[in-house]
Amino acid sequence: MNSGPGRAGRHVRRMIGGVALGALLATGACTTIEAGLDGLSPASSSVQAGYAATRRPITFENVQRSDPQSVIGRSQHPKILAAYGGAYSDPKLERTLATIVGKLAAETDDPNRAYRITILNSPNVNAFALPGGYVYITRGLVALANDSAEVAAVIGHEMAHITANHGIERQQREQAAEIASRVVSEVLAGEPAGQVALARGKLSLAQFSRQQELQADILGIRHIAKAGFDPFAAARFLQAMDSYAKIRTAFQAGDPELDFLASHPSAPQRIDLANRHAREYGQPGTGTTDRDRYLAGIDGMLFGDSAVEGYVREQRFYHPGLGITFEVPKGFVIDNTAEAVLASGPNDTAIRFDGVALPKTTGLVDYVNSGWIGGLDPSSIRAFKIGNLDAVSARAEGGEYVFDVTVVRVGGQVYRFLTAVQASSAGTAAGIAGKVANSFRLLSTAEKESLKPLRIRIVTASAGDSTTSLAARMVGVEGKTAMFRLLNDLDADENVKPGTRYKIVAE
Repeated sequence: MNSGPGRAGRHVRRMIGGVALGALLATGACTTIEAGLDGLSPASSSVQAGYAATRRPITFENVQRSDPQSVIGRSQHPKILAAYGGAYSDPKLERTLATIVGKLAAETDDPNRAYRITILNSPNVNAFALPGGYVYITRGLVALANDSAEVAAVIGHEMAHITANHGIERQQREQAAEIASRVVSEVLAGEPAGQVALARGKLSLAQFSRQQELQADILGIRHIAKAGFDPFAAARFLQAMDSYAKIRTAFQAGDPELDFLASHPSAPQRIDLANRHAREYGQPGTGTTDRDRYLAGIDGMLFGDSAVEGYVREQRFYHPGLGITFEVPKGFVIDNTAEAVLASGPNDTAIRFDGVALPKTTGLVDYVNSGWIGGLDPSSIRAFKIGNLDAVSARAEGGEYVFDVTVVRVGGQVYRFLTAVQASSAGTAAGIAGKVANSFRLLSTAEKESLKPLRIRIVTASAGDSTTSLAARMVGVEGKTAMFRLLNDLDADENVKPGTRYKIVAE
């Protein structure tokens, strides 16, 4: 399964720049869990499990001020939120993670260290740490994990990076990143695309060397074992990550730069090493997994794209907030990224869709001619209608590719389709582009109201159930059986067990 648009997708990005659809309806919340503290921040005051209030609560900000590296984490925190769609708020999930973090905090080798655990509102599967005690975990990773021990292994690994002072190396990288940031900000003049680029530059600071990753593995496994968790959970989750790499787009997480695999080396040898270190604390079955409590905590959690980003349902993209939808041909995979909606298909074909504001006084032909399309052929510009909506199409050339551009006006907004094909297949560009653009339409009120986000639902297998029957209950995802096995860590020939609880994806 394709995980991105490939070379054509990169050319698509170079040809035009636009506002991410999510930015048009952006909302935000801050969900944090503070570990190693006696009190909670206002943003997480509803999270009580595992903590006892004192007369004089200690705040994360006050404790971390003594850490000379805290300025790095504090300055990058807003940028990380920007890159990952903000923070995710779910009180039940917060309580579940607070219990896990509380157990880890009780057995830390550095009791004076404070941590802020932020749940990122992203379907990408990732976790990372920044200097100063900032630890991040995405809801995509939370959905992939199968028990408390696996999440403890991930958080323990990231805590280990901080306690091992791996952030010292980052301070040198920070200086180089600041220079690059100034260049990006000057070139892109503060546009949303520039903000994303800046944030991604900062994300490179979350990457460690292979030696540091292995050291964090060892420290993390020791930490979760001391806290009473199953030490083999680390190897299990590394194996799950390997499976996830093969089915990434099923999470509608089309940007590999934001994934765990982009910042954490993954190899069979690393899984073997994790198993070997786990055996130092006992045989498989040692420690708790706390699976049932964990599954109860994630029941109802958002899965995949949020309403702010729009929804991908097989070959069609829906955005209820903007009231629009379109369809790509069979064989194409849609990636709903932070910058735009991308679709990759056969023969290195790529489609990009985004939206920009345009005054009603500016004609579409004038807009297409205004210089934002590189290699434009002015003689190809054609005005037409998509339903009752005004549209204009044109052709362009660049490098090895030919492009078909279509813009559609909806009020003060213009939506843009850019289809890229290799020059040797130029004859197919217009056909694909026309089919996609002509599928664009406005959603009815009933359609907008019927669109619901996908969520993780926990079900119990009955005596007559099978992997196939439970997978058939999933909605909104392709490859239902493969996705069911991935979410529940089931081998290719493993069946469900009556009375056991499993994750499915449903509305």
